[in-house]
Amino acid sequence: MTADQEFADRYGPWAVIVGASNGVGEAYARLVAELGINVVLLARRQNLLDEVAGAIIADFGVETRVLSVDLTSSTAADDILGVTADLDVGTLMYCAGAESEVRAFFSISLDHARGLVHRNCVVPLELCHHFGPRMAERRSGAIVLVSSAAGLHGMANMVTYAGTKAFDIVFAEALWAELHGRGVDVLCPVLGATDTPAYREVLAEAGVLSGPEDTAPIPGAVSSEETAAEIIANLGNGPVWPVSQVLRDRLDQLGRLDRNEAARVLLSAVSSTPDEP
Repeated sequence: MTADQEFADRYGPWAVIVGASNGVGEAYARLVAELGINVVLLARRQNLLDEVAGAIIADFGVETRVLSVDLTSSTAADDILGVTADLDVGTLMYCAGAESEVRAFFSISLDHARGLVHRNCVVPLELCHHFGPRMAERRSGAIVLVSSAAGLHGMANMVTYAGTKAFDIVFAEALWAELHGRGVDVLCPVLGATDTPAYREVLAEAGVLSGPEDTAPIPGAVSSEETAAEIIANLGNGPVWPVSQVLRDRLDQLGRLDRNEAARVLLSAVSSTPDEP
């Protein structure tokens, strides 16, 4: 049996990938499809999902399913479970939740903050509760919950986002503790600066780039393809994996500080000062 066949047997025959329309989610979908796993592609924008699905079918010949879903909706998890009900799912990869509102907590709407909590905490919890026992029963599979370095320390202008990503990290650690002895790999990749369309939009709003379509290299950023490849290579190295040596070095430096000291160091990491409440 080849390495590709072993991978497909362990983590297939279907992978559910949330946030698959571009960036890391799309790159992950393409890599597992290349290894012979069928993919369910989930995101908000139907036209982008259709393009990704068409390219994957043409390039790798696997099966695909597509669902346009609003992850802030109360029915999001039910919609996903409905479209996957007849599938043998060996991988859940949740890569949604980039923050578009990088500004003071008191200047964003409560609805936006609630939506972040639902998208980054409630929906992955519901999906893990559904797929996890099925993977444990067959004693194989992978759950990948993508988080952010913002979830490791509180940062100004990312209050709710950082809190939800902290939830993802601790949730994944605890889930790993329950499932790693039952044949299921649980991994929480922690991402730093990653060259994705969503990150380019944030940088364009901040005036760092001329616009979202600006193709100038982002200093220190890791590509989506490199990120997805590193995640796949470390599925068994959970529960938490900081992606890229640059991020690992940075976290090593912050790890020498207590939490209060780290919070003060990171106060300068956000470009603008929070508004007064």
